[in-house]
Amino acid sequence: MAEGLAQENQSSVSEFVLLGFSCPPKMQWLLFVTFLILYLMILLGNGVMITLIRTDCQLHTPMYFFLANLAFLDISYTTTTMPQMLTHLLSKRKAISYARCAAQMYIFLSLGITECVLYAVMAYDRYVAICQPLRYTIVMSRPVCISMAAGTWACGFLFAMMHTGFTMSLPYCGPNEINHFFCEVPAILKLACADPWVNEMVDFALGVILLMTPLSLIVLSYVFILAAILRIHSTGGKHKALSTCTSHITVVTFFYGAAMFMYMRPASSYEPERDKKFSLFYNVVSALLNPFIYGLRNKEVKGAFFKLVCKQ
Repeated sequence: MAEGLAQENQSSVSEFVLLGFSCPPKMQWLLFVTFLILYLMILLGNGVMITLIRTDCQLHTPMYFFLANLAFLDISYTTTTMPQMLTHLLSKRKAISYARCAAQMYIFLSLGITECVLYAVMAYDRYVAICQPLRYTIVMSRPVCISMAAGTWACGFLFAMMHTGFTMSLPYCGPNEINHFFCEVPAILKLACADPWVNEMVDFALGVILLMTPLSLIVLSYVFILAAILRIHSTGGKHKALSTCTSHITVVTFFYGAAMFMYMRPASSYEPERDKKFSLFYNVVSALLNPFIYGLRNKEVKGAFFKLVCKQ
């Protein structure tokens, strides 16, 4: 009898309430318009990048193949959270069911992990192009590129399943208010009815592995790339080699900096207002900047864009 009552008291919540951004109603409208514009810019910028890479035969190279994957990831990544966030900014009811919250967490994590691994693959592509240019077409053949891209997606969906499983295995019996604009792991763990220490350690370990392993490979690739660039005698050759790498380094710095701050620390240090800003940075700002950083700094992409405009 006592056990039955205890289980009843510890019953799981059926839905969560996303508190979103704490601001007056007038500010809610301003935020809605701002985020709507940002979301449309993300869709437009990344959509144009995918279209250019698909339609221009000069961009049918491994580097742009991975860039198209990145653009598609960024569209999917933001679509997982932003439409819901926009709806909740204008809605009084900001509830999300337990199942939808778990699904959102899983999809968000899988796409984020895929992007982490993809940055490492893109760094390897630059390493082969600069350090082994004569073998580039052999090493980075189309079947190899497709296999590497498929591997990044597989890593994302597999490790996200582990991450989500450990987080949602805890009992959540109330309160059910998530001080965030989507179901992110640190915010969810704050609501657990049981001691989340083991889950925090597992999530922390996964965060370290999934962030530091690709980042270490990126750093190692660029150590070899820098050494190869220093051996180039012509100034023009050095500038061309550097220009293909600086865009990638800039994007990696933005994305990894915010992601490491969120996932490489204990969930107990979660501070809602501060952490929501960091989540916006790697969820929205990174996806917004990627097409502009890769497009505006790249003569081939700009050339493909002007050709497409002239055809239209």
